[in-house]
Parts: sequence; C-alpha cells; structure tokens
Amino acid sequence: MKPTTAHLALPFFDEVHRALAQRLADWTVLQQVDETDDRQACKEWVQRLGAQGWLRYCVPAGPDGAWGGALDRLDSRALVILRETLAFHSTLADFALAMQGLGSGAITLAGTPEQQAAYLPQVASGAKIAAFALSEADAGSDAGAMTTSAMASAGGWTLNGSKTWISNGGLADFYVTFAKTDGAAGTRGITAFIVDADSAGLDSSAHIAVMSPHPLATLTFTDCQLDGSAQLGALNGGFKLAMQTLDIFRASVAGAALGMARRALAEAVQHAKTRKMFGQTLADFQLTQAKIGEMAALVDAAALLTYRAAWLRDEGERLGRSVRVTAEAAMAKMTATENAQRVIDMALQLHGGLGVKVGTKVESLYRDIRALRIYEGATEIQQLIIGKAVLQS
Repeated sequence: MKPTTAHLALPFFDEVHRALAQRLADWTVLQQVDETDDRQACKEWVQRLGAQGWLRYCVPAGPDGAWGGALDRLDSRALVILRETLAFHSTLADFALAMQGLGSGAITLAGTPEQQAAYLPQVASGAKIAAFALSEADAGSDAGAMTTSAMASAGGWTLNGSKTWISNGGLADFYVTFAKTDGAAGTRGITAFIVDADSAGLDSSAHIAVMSPHPLATLTFTDCQLDGSAQLGALNGGFKLAMQTLDIFRASVAGAALGMARRALAEAVQHAKTRKMFGQTLADFQLTQAKIGEMAALVDAAALLTYRAAWLRDEGERLGRSVRVTAEAAMAKMTATENAQRVIDMALQLHGGLGVKVGTKVESLYRDIRALRIYEGATEIQQLIIGKAVLQS
C-alpha cells in the first residue's frame, strides 16, 4: 500500500519536501524486510536507509559537506515527512531513522569539530548506529532526579549508574549519555557525554521486551572510564542540550503518529469498500461513513498542528533566529499521538474479528501506537508544557 502525498500541496512545504516525499513513497513500497527479529530488522533498515541516502537528512551537510547531510541545516519538515512516510510502511523503519537523528542531534548542536567529524558522517551513511541515553528508572519526565554520575578523574571522567528504556540499547555503536556532574544542582548539574559501545565498564546486555517489539535495553555503567574528549557541550549544560535536541525531534514523533494514523485510515477504507454485509458493502452503511469521516478529521487536525510546528522551527532557522517552538511541538506531539490512538482503535473496530488477529496491519498498529503517547514526553507532560506557555503569554 502506497501513502498518499496530496497533503504536501499545503503551503507549509517547499518543492524540496514534495520531491522528497514522492521519492520516499516510491521507495518504501518496494521494501520487504523480515521483522521477526526486531534487532536484526533495525540493523537491516539502517543499512538500507543509509545506502539510499535517507539517513543524510538526520544530520546537516556541515563545512563543505563534510558531515554528509543532505541539507545545510537539520530540517524539521523533512524529518516529519520521512517519519510519516516510513511509519505508514513500517514502524521499525521509522524507528531506525528516528534514532539516527535523535542519537546524533546533540552532537550536531554542541559537538566539537572533532566529535562532529568522527560521528556525523558515520550516522549519515548508516555505518554507526546512534542512541540517546537520558531516562532512568526513577528519572523519566523528571530528568533532574537522575542519579547516574560522572566524576572527574585523571585525564577524563568516570561514569557510574544506569539508564533504562534506551532505544537501540545493545545495538548502538555509541550513546549520547547524560549524567550528573554536580549532584546537588538538579537539572543545572547535568553534562552530556559520548560513550562508545565498546567502552570498558558499560554493560548493555539487559534487553527489555515490550508489546510492540523494538530494541530497548538498560545500560549499566560501572567505573566506566571516558577521555576528557568524550564530554559533549558545556559542563553542566546537558539538560539544556537534551531539551534542545528533543525540541527538534518532538514534531517528528507527531509525524510518525500521523503516518500510522494515515495507514489505519487507508486500511479501514479499503476494508469497508470490500467487506460484504447484508447484500451491500460495509462502506454503504451510514455508521461506517460517519466513523470514516471522524477518522479523516482527526488525521487532518493532527497534520496541521504537526506541519505548523515543523514549519515554525524551519522558518526561524531560515531567518537566522533561534526560535523556541516548545509549546507548538508539544501541541503537535500530544494531538497527533492521541488522535492516532483513536483512529487506529476505530480502524480495528471496523475490521471486526480480523482486527485482533495477529499479523493483520491494524492489529500491529494498535500495539505500535501505544508507546508514542509516552516516549519523548508523555501526553501529560505535553499538557503541562502547553499550559505553562499559555499562562505566561
């Protein structure tokens, strides 16, 4: 099934985005990856996405194109299009691309020239798999409560503690890891580090199984020794860096949810047109038409908020202004994920018994969407962000 691109006629997009969407839509329908083993499948997707140049949108071009990016700057609209289109086809394909961007985003924003040269081209080609390690068992939304520590040692740092719910855990070649360098300073005492997967004292073998399989693991740091060059960005500036990174990619989470919702709607329409009941098709019933209408409106409402957030950030970058779109991205993420949950649930209901049969597309989408309402800021956190922004305006 091929995703539609009619919505790209909206004025949020430029011709480069429309061309990207069409090429990617044509490419995805030709891809068949065995996803029985989610870890192996993610490796396969990273290789394919890298070979075809899609991962080049996860990093900027860099000086004289040295970083390997497709565009001069990280482009939020391109990321939204990529994730929306890939999620329509395969949520693991979307996951593989998203983590290359999120896992390397802090290096793009704050890395030294040496760090950027060492990691970004490898991310763009798919030669290195990236990961972002912020969450802990007792420090998810409350990042200031993290207990993983980085202590200055001779020539570098010593890390101790653990991170959990880490996407690409046990699979990644490096982890952008956030740790306390001032234990009494809350979010103002966090620093970022680049930790290579083969670093002594890092154990990523504790894999986590979830309802919609994708690679997750707990990372344990036991006297993990890092060179001074592993520090990423300013000392005690890690929380701000993490939030800046999430700001870039939060709208792309909405894009992924949008892709899943569009696929569920397409599956529902196809099923309704072909399912025969009482001498007519399911689509002939007014109740079905009403549900399809509600689903379509939910999809379009999410799309407009998603595209607005991405456009606002890109426009600010184009004009050379540092524009915070935290509230707009939160609105997009909250609305797109919540609406997608509703759309997919209705699509499953329209399928009847087939909807809960393992192996059908709507059944897998029903499991896939649930995590998006939690990761990169749960819906309740997005509500707080939006509410505070409104009260301060």
